Amino acid sequence: MERVLQFGERVDGYEVRVLNEREVRAAAGILFLFALVAFMNSWLKGDFFLTRVFVVAFMIDFTIRVLVNPRYAPSMIVGALFVRRQQQEYVGAPQKRFAWSVGLGLSVAMFFLLVVRQVVGPLNLAICLTCLTLLFFESAFGICIACKVYDLVSKEKAVACPGGVCATDARDDRRRFGVADLAILSVFVGAIAITSSVISTKPAAQAAASVADGRSGDGCKVPGWAVAIGHAEMWKLHNNCSSASH
Repeated sequence: MERVLQFGERVDGYEVRVLNEREVRAAAGILFLFALVAFMNSWLKGDFFLTRVFVVAFMIDFTIRVLVNPRYAPSMIVGALFVRRQQQEYVGAPQKRFAWSVGLGLSVAMFFLLVVRQVVGPLNLAICLTCLTLLFFESAFGICIACKVYDLVSKEKAVACPGGVCATDARDDRRRFGVADLAILSVFVGAIAITSSVISTKPAAQAAASVADGRSGDGCKVPGWAVAIGHAEMWKLHNNCSSASH
């Protein structure tokens, strides 16, 4: 029973219990994907069904992680399946438990607001965006934001961090962000902004003219694939067509 109810595992060479960071990041990426889909469905369509379902799944997953054992959490099981052939990278479990406790608290708050009370408002949005941000940084960069908070509130400092960032000499000066990097990013962002403006100008003008003339034209005929997946109204909205267009 003790082997089941534990957080992290003992590995030679580490002073604290550890978790496999590759599994942790994979699980965060999986949750981020589903969270983003649910969030965008609510944001674009005003339908909170997927968000409510995800909140329940998220809360169950994090309850198992924090109160039972991370290895039995569904997202961790799937994540471990995907990275099973990769070399393990161990990170300290104490800071992860603190971070996931924060996630569990957020999920409980969302469950109460969105599922039980069915409240929709700025507070839900703020919590949802916070979860998305935490999951994104964890999966994309291996940065556990809540783990940084752990160092501020705990007497025991985090050890065995991803990429060795807990070590005082972990910084790699071989890759510095300089003027050239800033110039490249600025030119890239400017080029994309100009391109998007050029691409959107002509279609937008044509759509405005069509609406002004009171005509929908063939350009507002809903494609068969959009009708087949029940996306007809959204397709018309995205293409500046009136609800009466077919």
